[in-house]
Amino acid sequence: MIIRPVAPTDHAEWLRMRLTLWGGTVEEHTHDIDTYFATPQRGVTFVVERTGGGLCGFIEVSLRNYAEGCQMSPGRLHRRVVCGWESRRHKLGTRLVQAAEAWARSQGLKEIASDTQLDNTVSIQAHKVLGYEEVERLVCFRKALDASGVLQDDPSDASAATSPRRAAAGHAPPP
Repeated sequence: MIIRPVAPTDHAEWLRMRLTLWGGTVEEHTHDIDTYFATPQRGVTFVVERTGGGLCGFIEVSLRNYAEGCQMSPGRLHRRVVCGWESRRHKLGTRLVQAAEAWARSQGLKEIASDTQLDNTVSIQAHKVLGYEEVERLVCFRKALDASGVLQDDPSDASAATSPRRAAAGHAPPP
């Protein structure tokens, strides 16, 4: 199997693999892919050609101003790797990561970062086998903003749950 940079002719296969991995809409991923090919990139995507046609894996790497645990300049690289089920246990993920790391070195980078879900034990183990060290655990939050800008709840309610004594005891804020 051949690993190479993604090409515009890979659009449909890349879209298929992204939808399989991340869900979302065809429109969202099509926009991302179209933007990738239309604008100068701060990264690269490598794909794996399946014997007999089509693609069976990819890795997307992008330069970022910040990546958890990285300290070196001129930049940090973040990666996302995906291999189809039929391609797992054939070292394709390892080969994709090696391609990304070689590209990063060619760009003068000294570090590479990656992340995974806290409960994705297979990915965590794969990272360790590939020489990555865990640098932090993270829980991300989001909040939809009300257009009015009016607070919906009294913010003092939230502080009750965050007092160290109450949090250690497992108490929630009063209703």
